[in-house]
Amino acid sequence: MKAEPARRKTRKGAGTRKYPKGIAQAIAEATAALGIDQTLRRYAVITGWEDVVGEQIARVTKPQRIENGILYVSVKTAPWRAELSMKRREIIEKLNDAAGFRVVNDIRFR
Repeated sequence: MKAEPARRKTRKGAGTRKYPKGIAQAIAEATAALGIDQTLRRYAVITGWEDVVGEQIARVTKPQRIENGILYVSVKTAPWRAELSMKRREIIEKLNDAAGFRVVNDIRFR
């Protein structure tokens, strides 16, 4: 009777990946698994406000919060509030493009 050679134990899933995940992919998967990916994107809309609207508008506005798809923004003066109300759709489109998905459905300037 001939003895069979010992089989080498392998880790589960060994050999299925050639390279480790990138940090961006790992973070995206972790935030999705925790269910906070959309919350972080909403937060990114607020923190990236100046990049989207520009320095001039950012000086007279401050994004406050997003609730149910509505972004609340405080505005320093009534003339600016009127001007921004006319540009509402354009700003919404730019914000959603920057976020990568539809985060903002409407903006309330106060």
